[in-house]
Amino acid sequence: MTPEEILTHIRNIPNFPKQGILFKDITTAIQKPEVFHAIIDNMYDKVKNLEFDYIAAIESRGYLFGAPLAYKMNKGLVLIRKPGKLPAKVVRQEYSLEYGTDALEMHEDAIARGQKVLLIDDLLATGGTVKAAAGLIDQVGGKVTGGLFLLELKALSSQANLPFSVYSLIKC
Repeated sequence: MTPEEILTHIRNIPNFPKQGILFKDITTAIQKPEVFHAIIDNMYDKVKNLEFDYIAAIESRGYLFGAPLAYKMNKGLVLIRKPGKLPAKVVRQEYSLEYGTDALEMHEDAIARGQKVLLIDDLLATGGTVKAAAGLIDQVGGKVTGGLFLLELKALSSQANLPFSVYSLIKC
C-alpha cells in the first residue's frame, strides 16, 4: 500500500480542536490491520538504512508507531512524556504553544552521551514539540539523527526549522 493509499484512510475533522483547524484523525487508519501494517512497513523503508541506537517516541501518538518500529528494527525505545508521568529523575524542556507554554520530559538516563536517536511522532506541523524533544536528547548528550513522521503539514514549512533530516511518509 502506497502512502497515497494510506492517506485515504485518514479522516479529516474540520474545526477540531478549535475553529479553523483541520484535524488529521489517524484512528481510522490504525484500526485497519492492513493499513497499520502498511504504515509501519513504509516507515521502516524510509529509515532502514539510517544509523541510530534508539527510537525516541513522543507522547502519545508517537508511541503507536515508535513501539512497533523499534521492535521491527531491534532498537531500544525511549519514551518522551508530558510532565509528571515518568517515575525516575528526568530532564525537562519547555516549549511555546500558540497560547502559553508546555513541557516534555525524558528519563535522564534513557540515552547515553554520544548515542544516536531517531525521533518519531505522528504529525509534524510547526515543529515546536519535536524541537523540544530534540532538546531533551541534547541535554543528556545524545544526537538526533532524524525525525520520522506519518504526516507532515507542508504549509507550515517546519522542516526548514529543524537541524536534522526529516522523513515524512505523507506530505499534505
